[in-house]
Amino acid sequence: MTAELFDVRSDGAVVLRVHVQPGAGRTAVRGRYGDALKVSVAAPPQGGRANQAVADLLASVLGVKPAAIALVGGETNRAKRFEVKGLEADDAADRLQRAIDDAERRPGDRDRF
Repeated sequence: MTAELFDVRSDGAVVLRVHVQPGAGRTAVRGRYGDALKVSVAAPPQGGRANQAVADLLASVLGVKPAAIALVGGETNRAKRFEVKGLEADDAADRLQRAIDDAERRPGDRDRF
C-alpha cells in the first residue's frame, strides 16, 4: 500500500515523503525506502538542481503540472517532503503504486539492500 508514503493535509494537499539519491546515473523512481518513495536523480546536489529534478520527476509520475509540486522539507537532506496540490489521495496512491511496480519490473536497475 502506498498510502503510508504520504500524508494528506486539511487543505487536501498531499505531502509525499521522498528519499533522494542525487548524482545518480539516471533519473528514476527506484521503489520504496521505509515510509518514503526512493528516487534517483542525475542532477548533482548543488544549487537546488537535485531538488528541482526530483520535483520534475514527481510531476511526471503523478501527472500534475510542475507548479503543483513544492519542496516543503529537507532542502539539504536526502529525506525530503514534497507538497502536491490538485491531486486526490486515491489518485496519488494509484500513480505511486504504478511507478513502484514499474521500478520493480526493471531487472538489474534497482539498488540492492
